[in-house]
Amino acid sequence: MERREAEEILKEEASKITKEDVEKVLKKQPQIEKKLKGPLKRFFTDVKDLFSLLKDFLSGEYKEVPWLTVAAAAAALLYILNPFDVIPDFIPVIGQVDDALVVSVCLYLIEEDLERYRRWKRRRGNGKVDSEGGNKASGE
Repeated sequence: MERREAEEILKEEASKITKEDVEKVLKKQPQIEKKLKGPLKRFFTDVKDLFSLLKDFLSGEYKEVPWLTVAAAAAALLYILNPFDVIPDFIPVIGQVDDALVVSVCLYLIEEDLERYRRWKRRRGNGKVDSEGGNKASGE
């Protein structure tokens, strides 16, 4: 799979995302995080931040994000969960390569919005974003 193809998949899937899909992603967080191994391992912190962003958006705590960013994050996380995507996940290592590509494209496309969210989280609690949508002391 090429980057352009991953971007097309992500945009197509994001266009179908509903609020209920975002809620589903949050309920599936433990299963999605379990799949963060192999090529996906390097995205662990970013994925946790995506979950935090989605939680804060749904709760209404953070509203300064376009719906397209929320939808792209949810679509990328759902893609990780889907075992029968472009390269089926049951194929060791190779099965996670397309997932990693979709996540990296998502992070690239929403980079500014995600960084803005991370700054907001740090200002609010003087800490780091964590998977529970809270803050951890950072010593900054």
